[in-house]
Amino acid sequence: MDKLEHYRSLIKKILTEYHQLFSSASPENVEMLLAFDEQRDQYLWFQVGWTSEERIKGISVHIRLKNAKIYIEEDWTEEGIATELLREGVPKEDIVLAFHDPETRKFTEFAIA
Repeated sequence: MDKLEHYRSLIKKILTEYHQLFSSASPENVEMLLAFDEQRDQYLWFQVGWTSEERIKGISVHIRLKNAKIYIEEDWTEEGIATELLREGVPKEDIVLAFHDPETRKFTEFAIA
């Protein structure tokens, strides 16, 4: 399996596990959803629905593959998707914390871009 296929597989596995874990805990009229676009290498875990008073919509995790690296665009998980990826053996230099501006990324242990 080539590197990108491996990364696609890992991302889908991790997001599916989060989805399964938290779907049963979501409010009655709020759905947890997954969207995997392998053609464009975009991966989302998000929620949509209604409470009695307001519309609920939000992205919990948005990951994309770009330039053979994993760009974490949004991550509202407690432990962090980067931690999960490291556990799976992804090197730090292949993970970009894209939710930080490029200047701040220089001070992390991960890739700048």
